[in-house]
Amino acid sequence: MLVVLLFLFILLDLSWAGNRTLSLGEVWAALTGNGTWGTDQIVNSQNLPRIAIGVFVGAGLAVTGGVMQAVFRNPLADPYILGLSSGASLGSALAILVGVSFIPLSASQPVLAFVFCLLTMFLVYTVSRAGGGNVRTETLVLAGVAVSALISAIVSFLTYIAPSDEMQDIVFWSMGNLGNPEWTEIAIVATVVVAGAAVMLTQCRKLNAMMLGDAHAMDLGVDVAKVRLMLLVVSSLVVAVSVAFVGTIGFIGLVIPHIFRLILGPDNRLVLPLSTLGGAAFIIMCDYVAHFVAPYYGVLPIGVVTSLVGAPFFVYLLVSRRREVGW
Repeated sequence: MLVVLLFLFILLDLSWAGNRTLSLGEVWAALTGNGTWGTDQIVNSQNLPRIAIGVFVGAGLAVTGGVMQAVFRNPLADPYILGLSSGASLGSALAILVGVSFIPLSASQPVLAFVFCLLTMFLVYTVSRAGGGNVRTETLVLAGVAVSALISAIVSFLTYIAPSDEMQDIVFWSMGNLGNPEWTEIAIVATVVVAGAAVMLTQCRKLNAMMLGDAHAMDLGVDVAKVRLMLLVVSSLVVAVSVAFVGTIGFIGLVIPHIFRLILGPDNRLVLPLSTLGGAAFIIMCDYVAHFVAPYYGVLPIGVVTSLVGAPFFVYLLVSRRREVGW
């Protein structure tokens, strides 16, 4: 079902042609090399690269959100709320504004985004453990919100003092934009997301044990500290690479795993693989909406659409089925 939905959303998004919509036959003809020059440019040169990077970014953010919710035993944990996206934003903004003289922007931006994303994760985790003891849910979320707010303020300051060209880049990037990526950028994102997701999916049984509590997980033979550290590093890498090329896109990591957890229960062997497909389908649907309204408002930043679609849907699920949530 999810594969069919993803395929349909991809076809719809491929059909967008500005002031008109291509027929599915024209889209298919262009994809198979039998279209006209015009449809080939629209489908294969304009829409396909944007959709390709969107599929991998959506899948990466969704599976990362599911892993974080399991690692922290916290239904509110996701890359956006815990500040990872903000940390990557700071690294990317510094790359745009300051740069690294001996490294091109296409390389320095994801590298700095990853470094600051990882530093943010450890800062949030350290703050939430201040005073000793276990990491409490409320403390972790509040630490994430506080650190995220601080970093957002720094990014705003950098945006304010940036020259006009760099300011536009930072502002446009901070609202999320799948844009027109190069195939080399898509290859980087695809490689990291596929490898990262594969690592995370191999840890589903251990994540199920960790959701019962650290003591129970250790009784079952899980090296909790090692698994948690490894998953945090992999999650940071996936988030950083995703955010570095398309900007900040919120709610995917929070909403998508929750939908499957509400429907299927807490078993990560089901939730994480389906979240990967669901995240890809969700971001392509939002991208189609962002382009569908173009004749009226211009093409919207996709981060705006994911929030407008994701937040009300999440509230609906939370209110209508909260008694069925097991954790």
